[in-house]
Amino acid sequence: MRRIGFVVNPIAGMGGRVGLKGTDGNVEEARERGAEQRAPERGAAALKALAEQDDSVSVVTWGAEMGAEKAAQVGVDVEVLGEPAGEETSRSDTIAAVEAFLDRDVDLVLFVGGDGTAVDVYETIAATDEETPMLGAPAGVKVYSSVFAVSPEAAGKIAASFDRTETREVNDIDEDAYREGEVRAELKGLATVPVAEDLQSSKQILGGDVQGLATGIAEEADPDTTYVLGPGGTLDVVKSAFGIDGTPLGVDVVRDGELLVADASEDEILEVLGEKNEVVVSPIGGQGFIFGRGNDQISPAVIRQSDVTVVASGEKMQSTDVLRVDTGDSELDESLRGWMRVRVGRVEERMVKVV
Repeated sequence: MRRIGFVVNPIAGMGGRVGLKGTDGNVEEARERGAEQRAPERGAAALKALAEQDDSVSVVTWGAEMGAEKAAQVGVDVEVLGEPAGEETSRSDTIAAVEAFLDRDVDLVLFVGGDGTAVDVYETIAATDEETPMLGAPAGVKVYSSVFAVSPEAAGKIAASFDRTETREVNDIDEDAYREGEVRAELKGLATVPVAEDLQSSKQILGGDVQGLATGIAEEADPDTTYVLGPGGTLDVVKSAFGIDGTPLGVDVVRDGELLVADASEDEILEVLGEKNEVVVSPIGGQGFIFGRGNDQISPAVIRQSDVTVVASGEKMQSTDVLRVDTGDSELDESLRGWMRVRVGRVEERMVKVV
């Protein structure tokens, strides 16, 4: 019988929709801005999918919101090996949970979080000189590593059914530098991960001339439309073409040449939306995500009130076969799937499938 160690970092991803671009060291500020936990619900989705795939899998977990609560909610039988040390969970709780899992000889550590959690899990496994596989259900703001499934549901299915493993990158970035608009990615190690189709790639940052693309969008801009411009290098060029001093890694809102909100949170975006709105985003190179990775401020509530435009350089699209969405709203994700036009030049477009 396969035994899975399941742990949730309950604060992962809290900073996304309130514009913090990460939660490491910023839990209190996230809460002051009205942030809500999203990782526990995503953990519940992963556990439910695991049980539906194979209800004979044995699951060990950690107490309270680090696994036990959501297991009870979805009706999955688990063995609780320990409890968080205090009311506020920390990385030491994640490490303690993974150490306990390894003592029980689990076949896989299934974790719910972002890159920071992935590093904690990887380093704990590596310290034992073991090759126990790990797999992430994505819940963080930044998910650069290739140890994650494309969705919580995919993570649960893979955990229950995988039969081979391979080595994959664990990456993390400096969140303080990220908030200032600079990406400093660092390879933390190579982890053993299940082999599956529904694993995401490491983020690739590919260059390319996007000036013509940006100029075309700006020239066609409707003065009555509110434009919600996502993060990233491509959109930074678009923001400049709109004539605004945008936030390279934040979400900026503009209408008729006026910057309405810089580095906006979800609530700030919703406050300034008009009758006509357009969200402009660019996929993460190599992964293909247009929603759910680094732009949680563009929430389901925002997307439902807006048209969606996807832009990318031709070079980026050479490494991006499909587009992906992970908004946290399964009905919205399903409505976005299908063929979508991606603007790759001043007038050129390419049809790409959203899966």
